[in-house]
Amino acid sequence: MSAAAPTFSGTGGSQPLAGLPTLLRFALRRDRVRLPVWILGLTAAIAATAASYPGIYATAEERHGALLAISNPGTTALIGAIYGEGDYTYGIMVGHQLLAMTAVVAALMSIFTVVRHTRAEEESGRAELVRSSVVGRHSSAATAMLVVLGANLALGLALALGLGALGIETVTWAGSFLYGASIAGVGLVFAGIAAITVQLTESARSASSLAGLTLAAAYALRAIGDVAENGLSWASPIGWAQATETYYRNTWAPIILLLLAAVVLVAIAAPLSRRRDVGAGLFGTRPGPARAGAGLRGAFGLAWRLNRGGVLGWTVALFIFGLAYGPVLSEADSFLEDLPIMAEFLPELDAGGAELFGSLVIAIAAILCAVPTTQVVLRLRAEETAGRAGPLLATPVSRPSWALRSAALAVLTGAFTLSLFGAGMGLGAGLSMSQLSWVGDSVAASLNYLPAILVVAGLALLLVGLLPRAAGAAWIAVVYAVFVMYLGGLLDLPQWAMNISPFAHVPQLPAADFSSAPLVWLTLLAGVLGAAGLLGLRRRDIAG
Repeated sequence: MSAAAPTFSGTGGSQPLAGLPTLLRFALRRDRVRLPVWILGLTAAIAATAASYPGIYATAEERHGALLAISNPGTTALIGAIYGEGDYTYGIMVGHQLLAMTAVVAALMSIFTVVRHTRAEEESGRAELVRSSVVGRHSSAATAMLVVLGANLALGLALALGLGALGIETVTWAGSFLYGASIAGVGLVFAGIAAITVQLTESARSASSLAGLTLAAAYALRAIGDVAENGLSWASPIGWAQATETYYRNTWAPIILLLLAAVVLVAIAAPLSRRRDVGAGLFGTRPGPARAGAGLRGAFGLAWRLNRGGVLGWTVALFIFGLAYGPVLSEADSFLEDLPIMAEFLPELDAGGAELFGSLVIAIAAILCAVPTTQVVLRLRAEETAGRAGPLLATPVSRPSWALRSAALAVLTGAFTLSLFGAGMGLGAGLSMSQLSWVGDSVAASLNYLPAILVVAGLALLLVGLLPRAAGAAWIAVVYAVFVMYLGGLLDLPQWAMNISPFAHVPQLPAADFSSAPLVWLTLLAGVLGAAGLLGLRRRDIAG
């Protein structure tokens, strides 16, 4: 626990909400850093993106060019259907391009917060200790819901104030408050979904995964409905949020639908919690075999079993992402002419539009591939803090062997996700242009980024070994890479600031010529970081 255990006063353990005020104060203390980072980080990213629009699209003609550039099924599936009847104002750009992604982040924040304060507490055994005091049966769940309610209201208000205060033409206060309310509404719906999944499963990971799959299904339903224009978007809470058409029609009715759905979901979760024991789930876990299979008898097999859900999920998502963006390459030449500002994002090379735009998409996907790779490495720290690493290392498995197996899995994860994304984009581009050679070219161009991903993974292993409490800081490298990719050229960052990102050193194939020297240096750097992390892990104490 991150703070001293709470003390309780009062009587009447039969009261279902006994001890709620004390638990609430304790939960807010635990999340005093985590939630502000979620809220302020997301608000700053959205406000900065919106603030960049007037500089990027200074005239109505440039905004119309942007509209033409994204008028394709791939982009519609990614961010949503276009609205505004052809008048692509700054406000509509904010609502159309940013709302869906913001809603996904808010949903993830809600899922992780609810699981953290409910199922994760039960799984660690802390919930049973707390409930041995004067604490009501529903106090822990009520605490989680109050915390996530406050977090989503704070996020919605921060977004409304951050966007409204920009003073951008057509980014009105009314639309900004509706934008914030839409995001908060989606977050509350998925908080309700998480409140149900924590009752069904016996582990925090399963609860988060089940809620995450629901989020993915909601996003897919919205994407299919927007592309096919068949009304299926109304089966998704994200589709409800987009139906508000912020900064255009400003329709508040979908917000009522979001709030009603959140209330119904919480109402379903409440009786479910009364039907199970603390630490148990309504879906029991079937007993495993008496002996582990051959694939689970080593540290690598265990690392794969612990990470396979996330790795496979990211792999499928990245393949679909590549498949969706592949056909866009066939139209790259035309929309680059309509949207000259895209040159700020693309390498200054003598190449065709398909190669230039393809290199940009591959670079973005490569940064996304760094996410599951980093998760595999940071899983070492999660196992340690959960107390499972100590018993494992009491066996003949050594610390370097334990960490190296996860490091090897991280390398394979990076290569596998890059390859599948490249295959998806190459297949989509090849079929649309009748040039299946794009498949091999896209896979090769994607794998070109593997050394940069390994640098991020090496940094994560370094932090796990030397500064375990700061291991989460490895995500800064991923966030900074995104910042450089999207805003480095627009903000005219100095070259040294660009070079901090390992992804900035990779030749941007297929638009650029291949060069092995930077890849060799990046690989060596990744090896040095990883070796230093292994040395630190060998010398320090293991938690638990």
